[in-house]
Amino acid sequence: MGGRPLLYVYFGGGTPSFLSAAQLRGLTQRIKQFLPWDGAEEVTFECEPGTLQQHKLAALKSLGVTRLSLGIENFDDQILEENGRAHLSAEIYRAYAWARDLHFDQINIDLIAGMVGESWDNWRQCVRKTIALSPDSVTIYQMELPFNTVYSKELRIAGQDAPGTFSVADWPTKRAWVHYAFDELGKAGYEVSSAYTMVKDRSRCRFVYRDGLWHGADMFGTGVASFGHANGVHMQNVDSWEQYVGMLHKEELPLNRALPVGPRELLIREMILQLKTGRLNGGYFRSKFGCDILKEFAEGFDKLAEEGFLTLSEESVELTQPGLLQVDRLLPIFFEPQHRGTRYT
Repeated sequence: MGGRPLLYVYFGGGTPSFLSAAQLRGLTQRIKQFLPWDGAEEVTFECEPGTLQQHKLAALKSLGVTRLSLGIENFDDQILEENGRAHLSAEIYRAYAWARDLHFDQINIDLIAGMVGESWDNWRQCVRKTIALSPDSVTIYQMELPFNTVYSKELRIAGQDAPGTFSVADWPTKRAWVHYAFDELGKAGYEVSSAYTMVKDRSRCRFVYRDGLWHGADMFGTGVASFGHANGVHMQNVDSWEQYVGMLHKEELPLNRALPVGPRELLIREMILQLKTGRLNGGYFRSKFGCDILKEFAEGFDKLAEEGFLTLSEESVELTQPGLLQVDRLLPIFFEPQHRGTRYT
């Protein structure tokens, strides 16, 4: 690690709050032996509200967590149960009150537009209840139902309108819901921070783990997640956790074994990450990659500009509101040709 201090730490993906307070202390103590984060600007921890107790939140605060993200997703008990969430609405309010009492620097709420069973009426209620809680930031994801999941297969066989089957919103509806939420949050004083996030106070609500990528700091970050990987090999690419750890110990995870990443792929990845914040800085890519992205990807940018999804200047790209709300659908235009037609949802 070169002895460099951590700029940020992120615990997420797979909801690490399922661990007990004692397990969390043990985990963080072991990590800190190799990667101390006492000087980190941000330590984010994702939580499932139903897994929280007051003493667990107090433990997270004592371990240096600055940004607490609550995966609320929805406020309706029936929808939460249908989607397999580990909490109900009463636990949302209990966990949120505990977090506020402990004075975390930033509390984020996650919502999902398009959960199985959601409707316009339900979504309006979710947005209203979120604004009433007044979190520091709100992240809204559009539900992705991968094509090869059991749920997708059952819906294709039974049909969306089969008796006892909950409906699943289509993409135009999900985008309309996010648009509505952004508008209502804007009226309540929130500002757009990215394609997914609204913040109450931009000067205080920072996302170091996101923006630190291209600010050139001589520090770095680490994450602990169910989707973690080492040397380009994800745990999902091997047969078992034991095999994965064994390969790590034997140094049998060669670079690029499963996910070959060259300079152009790195350029595209960073460009896509910046696009998801709503803007691109051409000077950054020229300095880091020696590439004028506005010329290199001119065909894609010009097409999206003609369709009203972004605006272009000599040095930058900025997404319009329609572009921001469907940025994930627009991104494949910048992928390498062999990746553009992959079926996901």
